[in-house]
Amino acid sequence: MAQEEFPPRPDVANPGQLMGADPSNWPVAADWAPIVDAFFASAAGQSLLAFLRARLDAGAVIFPPRPLRALELTPAQEVRVVILGQDPYHGRGQGEGLAFSVAPGVALPPSLRNIFKELQRDLGTPPPKFPVPGGSLVNWATHGVLLLNTCLTVEEGKPASHAGKGWEMLTDSVIRQVSAGDHAVLFMLWGAHAQSKRVLIDEDRHRVLVANHPSPLSAMRPPLPFIGCGHFSQAREWRLPHPKA
Repeated sequence: MAQEEFPPRPDVANPGQLMGADPSNWPVAADWAPIVDAFFASAAGQSLLAFLRARLDAGAVIFPPRPLRALELTPAQEVRVVILGQDPYHGRGQGEGLAFSVAPGVALPPSLRNIFKELQRDLGTPPPKFPVPGGSLVNWATHGVLLLNTCLTVEEGKPASHAGKGWEMLTDSVIRQVSAGDHAVLFMLWGAHAQSKRVLIDEDRHRVLVANHPSPLSAMRPPLPFIGCGHFSQAREWRLPHPKA
């Protein structure tokens, strides 16, 4: 379903966490809808929804409130850069459904601080003003940067708690759709998990940049330290070819 066709969402009363497992309340751009609808109609999609409902019924606090927000803000035809994350932040008020992004006014997680550090080192771009926009990357998402986690929900205080429950089938399909699209895209794959998705990308058509994860545990380590990788200047200098006629 296209974004404008969705009714008002019940989760707006409590925007900090997931309030239900009904995909009709998770809008996506129209050109993502076919693969999203097909996923939730599949056995894997139904199993994932049953899992989410069971965890909610058990009292689990699940983030973010809108798991498909990356597909809501960045239509497939507008994707020019893809940045892959693993799963959402697991602290209250942090995640806003976009990889590495946090809601305005939330303290910057260490990985995001390193992203802004490299952005400043590479392009001279000063860190964003706090509290607004703070660590929110919504502006990136609305300008062609698909900020996609490979797992789209997580429980409070339990990183990777929803890994392997089915989201990866959908996000793999998203990566494949971008790879099969009619224009070239630049992929930034930071860390081993993101780089494991490289097999889904047609590198004859797209450009792939790899580096360590921006986490303080790996950002400075060889062989591919994140700090100093120069990915942002490479993205700026890269000239996208015209889409096929």
